[in-house]
Order: sequence, then C-alpha cells, then structure tokens
Amino acid sequence: MSDFIEMDFIINGRRESYRFNPGDTLLKVLRDNGHTEVHNGCESGDCGACVVIMDGRTVNSCAVFAATASEREIITVKGIGSVHKPHPIQTAFAEAGAIQCGFCTPGQIMSTYALLMNNPDPGIGEIKKALDGNLCRCTGYKKIIEAVQLSASRMREADNEA
Repeated sequence: MSDFIEMDFIINGRRESYRFNPGDTLLKVLRDNGHTEVHNGCESGDCGACVVIMDGRTVNSCAVFAATASEREIITVKGIGSVHKPHPIQTAFAEAGAIQCGFCTPGQIMSTYALLMNNPDPGIGEIKKALDGNLCRCTGYKKIIEAVQLSASRMREADNEA
C-alpha cells in the first residue's frame, strides 16, 4: 500500500493530476511538477516568494496543504504572462526597475495582479497593504510601489481602449 495520494488541480487553466505525500504543501507539489516559477523562500509563510492565486485570493503556497487545493483554480505568474507575451504588470515591473535579483518578483507580481483585479486604481496605502507579506531584500520597495502604480495606469488605459 502506498502512502501517496493522487489529486487533480487546475493550474493556469489546465487540469493536472499529481501524486504526492499527504503532508506535502502546495509549494512542494507545484515545484516537484515543474512549476519552478513559484519560488521557495522561507517555507513558513513569511516572505511571499511562493504567492499564488487560489480561487481569486493570494495565498502563500508553502502554508497550504496540497490536498486542500485539489480542484481549486490556481494561478502562478506563468498563468498571467510569458517571456514572449508578458502581462502589463510584468512589463511595468521590469521598466520601473522593480526587479533586482528577481527572487521575490513572482510573488510581488501575483500580489499586484490580485490587487488590480479587485481595485484598478489603488492608493499607496492600499498598495502597501496588498504587498504586505512580500519581502524584498534588494529594492527597498520604492520601485516596487512605482511598478504597481505604473501597472494600474496601464491596465486602466487598456480597459478604456477596449
């Protein structure tokens, strides 16, 4: 008898079936199955490097048991854009210089994405609250906040053109 369980997940719009230990976190299962864009930082829910969106809300994937995420809608940073077709948030982060070593960037981008999906014109206080829990050891946050503001502006412009 195996200790493994197998469950289905909906990741970036695709149904995927994974086999894993019952005590594995969503972070471990994602990374073990090729989703290395979800970064492994602290494994205690403190740094935000592993943030994904699950059912429309940001979660630290290191703090979620994988078994509880079965059949849930999970979006990683690759689910919003790619190198060849980046999301406006990804472009804004690069242009604003909000990317230094890049380790925290996927989590920062996912927190920004969740914020802007719910609030297309956030104030600085709302931006800071949305990014609370996403630690960056390189930039000092000024450029990250500027990137969120640039992202919001561009997304509003795109909505107005549509």
